[in-house]
This record gives sequence, structure tokens and C-alpha cells, in this order.
Amino acid sequence: MEPVLLYILGVLVVVVGLVVSIALHELGHFVPAKLFGVRVGQFMIGFGRTIVSWRRGETEYGFKWIPLGGYISMAGMYPPVESGGRARTASTGFFQTLVQDARSASADTIVDGEEHRTFYRLPVWQRVIVMLGGPLMNLVIAIVLYAVLLIGFGLPQPSTTLGSVSECVLPATSERQECEPGDPAAPGAEAGLLPGDRIIAIDGTSIREWGDVTGVVRPSAGRSLPVIVERDGAARTLTIIPLQIERYAIDAEGEPVEGPDGELLTEEVGFVGIAPAFETVQQPVGEVLPAVGDNVDAVVGIILNLPQRMIDVAEAAFGPDERDPNGPISVVGVGRIAGEIASLDSAPVADRVASLVGLLASLNVALFVFNLIPLMPLDGGHIAGALWEGLRRAVAKLTRRADPGPIDTAKLVPFTLAVVVVLGAMSALLIYADIVKPVSLF
Repeated sequence: MEPVLLYILGVLVVVVGLVVSIALHELGHFVPAKLFGVRVGQFMIGFGRTIVSWRRGETEYGFKWIPLGGYISMAGMYPPVESGGRARTASTGFFQTLVQDARSASADTIVDGEEHRTFYRLPVWQRVIVMLGGPLMNLVIAIVLYAVLLIGFGLPQPSTTLGSVSECVLPATSERQECEPGDPAAPGAEAGLLPGDRIIAIDGTSIREWGDVTGVVRPSAGRSLPVIVERDGAARTLTIIPLQIERYAIDAEGEPVEGPDGELLTEEVGFVGIAPAFETVQQPVGEVLPAVGDNVDAVVGIILNLPQRMIDVAEAAFGPDERDPNGPISVVGVGRIAGEIASLDSAPVADRVASLVGLLASLNVALFVFNLIPLMPLDGGHIAGALWEGLRRAVAKLTRRADPGPIDTAKLVPFTLAVVVVLGAMSALLIYADIVKPVSLF
């Protein structure tokens, strides 16, 4: 019963974290909009029917049933159709933007005499700040969560203490994972190394990190190497002779290397048959931003290759292929992963909490990058529209032509609808794949 409750708790952590992230995202739009004098009629978390709402001043705040987004309703996001006409109300919400044109007659919240408080009348730079505020808030959240993760909890890193010692040697191409009679003994076990030994030096080279161990062993096949280890508080000297075996080649970042035909390359290296124990090490402040940057790069890479990624997801969902654990997943998939993490009783509580913090940090990075895609109705589409308008006006001013006026972004609603249909189809596919063939970390 306890694993089930922990699983539910993990899912709830993600749901609450997502709701808070959405609320802060909309706050990133709300604050600059109010500072610049725009009338904000609604601040809503979620979509669909309203659960509860309350009014403070001119703004209605509330929650809706579907916690997959949010919006603030700003007066006059679209310019008037005709010169002198009343501006229509629009919102920063994902679905809300699509229906504002049809609902403009009933959703018009511009108060007589306050036409100057419309979004489209703001200078271009102010509109960019308002629309950029939401994604930047997600970036700030991600940075804070990564700081908590790296500085507060730390990251697991290989230590110089042995975590395991193999009994035998298996080639890289072997499908077996267990030793059988007749398999050659691993040099580490043959030399008397034991789990828990801390390696101090190999062949006269002081060992400060696990990379020092592999740096000495891999090129030393067939050589006799003296090894000094600390065991039970005392130093012991052993002798190992690394065996030359075939192993998959790895690059400088530890990733497998593929050949021109797509097959993994192998190489002959020295092998001892030992693996490090991992320990959690708190990271310096300087590691936070690079970690966020790496996550941003990963999300950008997924988005740039999204068509192929979605094809891979479809082939996995409707065929025998396995899901790519580094590919796109839906909120359902994120919830399942959170549940698995929370219910993993073999991991310490601190490690599980750290993993959930990292999951929420990655979720906010994804929200940051995704919302900057320059397509309506995403924030990046509104930013692109404002910048294009600014460019048109600048060119007109330089060429001494009449001011072309604001861009009628309402004309993009049909294109926006097409974008939403595509995004909706991809979301449906991801949700289906996360149900029938979910990504599992364990």
C-alpha cells in the first residue's frame, strides 16, 4: 500500500509544481502589463470551467478545471479593425487566443475612456517585455531549482572507492550478464581487490578521481601494475595485470561512438573488472548556469528534430520499437516518471526528493524554450509580431514614409488554428504513447 501512496504523492508533486510554474509564468506577464498601465481583466490558472474565482480591483483571479495552462486577459491585444475602432480583448492563454476574435463582442472589457490602456498601444519594447516575462519566469524557476539540486543536494559522482568487483571477463558482444564456468577470471578479483577498497595509487600514479583509474588501466593491457588500496583503515599493496579485451569505444563525454554504418564501434583496451561506488557531491555555484544551459540545448535539439522525434514516438507506440528515454514526453509521462521516482524504496528519501526537484527544473526549462517558439499563439509568436511591427515602423521612418501602424495580429488566427491542431495532435500522440508504452527510468 505504501508504494502506491508514494506513487500518488510523486504525481501530486508534479501537478502542484506544474500549477505553480504556470501561475508564476502568468505572473511574469501580469506584473509588467500592470506596470505599463494595461488593463488586465482576468488572471486564470487552467482552462475549461471555472472552479473558483474572486475579484480584486479590476482583475478577476481564479482556477479552472484543466491545469494544463493558464492565461491573463489583457485589453486590446489586437488592434482595432478600422481606424478609430474599439480594440478587442485577447489573452496570453494557449487556447484562449484562438477564440477571442469570435467572442470579441461579448468579451470586450475595454472601459470607455480607457482606450489608452490597451496592449497594442504599448511601445514595441514594452510589448516584448510583457510577452517575454512569462518564459523568463520559467527560466528563473529552473535556475533556482537547479541551484537547490546542485548546491543543496549535489550530484552522484564516481568515487575512488570500489563499488563492485567483477568475477569474470565477458566480451562487449556477449549477451550474458552472469559468469559461467570456464569464463576467464577478472584481473581485479584475481588480484584480491574487494568492494569498499579505496584506491590510493596505481603504478605510482596518485588517484584523485575515477578518471585517473581508467587513464592508467586502459592503455596498460598485459603490464603488471602495483596498486595501493586502503582497506579497514590500513594501506595494502596488490598487483594487477589488466587483460586486453574488446569494449565499445566511447568519446570524451563518455558516450558510445557509432561508425558510418550506425553500428557501435569497439576497441581493444586494458580491463580490470572494477567499478566505482557513487557518492553525492555538492556542486559549486558556478555549475548552476552551465547545467541549465545544457538542459536548454537538449530541449532545443528535441524541438529542432521534432518531426523525426514524433515519427519515432509513433513507431514505438504502434509497433515493437522501444521509446527513446531522451525523446519528448507528455505531462502524463512526466507524472508517471515522478510516481516511479517517489515509490522507489531502494533509493534514499533525499535522492528521491533531489530527482523530483530535477524533474521540475527540466519541466520549467521545457516551458521556457517551448513558449519562445515564434509561432502564434505561443509567447514567441507575439514577440515576433511586435518585433516585425517595430521593424516596419523603423523602415518607414528611415524612408520618410507614413507610419504603417500596428500589425493586425488577429489576421493570424487561421494560421494559429492550424498550429494548435498540429500541437494538439502531437500532444494526443504523446499522451497515448505514455499510456501504452511509457518511458521508464528503472
